[in-house]
Amino acid sequence: MDLDTVRTFVVAAAAGRFQEAAAQLAVTQQAVSKRIAALERTLGVRLFTRTPRGAELTIDGQAFLPHARELLRVAERAVASVHTGRRPLRVDVIASRGAASGLMRGFHEAHPEIDLDVLMLLGIETAVAAIRSGTIDASFRAVAMPGRPFPDDIESARVLDEPLQLLTGPAHALAGARSVTVAQLAGHRIWMPGIVPGSEWAAYYDDLVAEFGLTIEATGPNFGSDALLDTIADTPALATFMGEHTRHVWPAAHGLRRIPVTDPQPVYPHSLVWHRDNPHPALATLRTYLAATATGHDTAGTWTPDWVLRD
Repeated sequence: MDLDTVRTFVVAAAAGRFQEAAAQLAVTQQAVSKRIAALERTLGVRLFTRTPRGAELTIDGQAFLPHARELLRVAERAVASVHTGRRPLRVDVIASRGAASGLMRGFHEAHPEIDLDVLMLLGIETAVAAIRSGTIDASFRAVAMPGRPFPDDIESARVLDEPLQLLTGPAHALAGARSVTVAQLAGHRIWMPGIVPGSEWAAYYDDLVAEFGLTIEATGPNFGSDALLDTIADTPALATFMGEHTRHVWPAAHGLRRIPVTDPQPVYPHSLVWHRDNPHPALATLRTYLAATATGHDTAGTWTPDWVLRD
């Protein structure tokens, strides 16, 4: 269906006269008549009835009008989606309750005039492919994984080092501690069923286990964060790791404890990743915002894997 004929129909329906519609569209009255006739042939119905006062919609025309308006709105959104100055900035945050999501909430509060689309993609390769294809503008990731260098057209900047905390139930042996050292975690079962093999967070925890002799179990189905919290609350033998900026709400009866980990303090390195030729003006605004809010990296007493990019 030709959009020019649909647009002409909508304008003519509002104007009530083909002559007035022609003036609004900057075409001749004959052109309006031809477009309406072409649309009527396509639909197989009459859309207007000529009257001494102009042109009135038929019953079929009245039925078609709201759909014609929606067709034009969809077309406008489609065009806007490929114009970087007009479409929303699309950013991948991996998880809705994680630190990256919090960074984007802060950015939105600081820049409410910028339209945002926040997505959640699984895996760094999927995210990089989406960045290179233009499906998204940026992603928050831990970079760069061993043996998986970024393509030359991908750039990144480290924006947040997030300390890990130990999450325990009230009956866990470490529940009463104000802080725990990494050495104290040896021999304790740390359960993390959300670790996806081959992901950058799996590589991070693999190195953490190898460096400090910890026991991290990724067994069992991942039923989501609520089920994880329920299990940790009810199982004295299990604990889990949680980022300091990860947001969760749990029932008071759970009695869960968030305990800082020290000596050294493991931190998860969040970086913003984007295509070097991405022209979206809001991407530059996001990068400036994150650079202004970023704290120091690789500070004394913290730990990250050797493969993490250093600033």
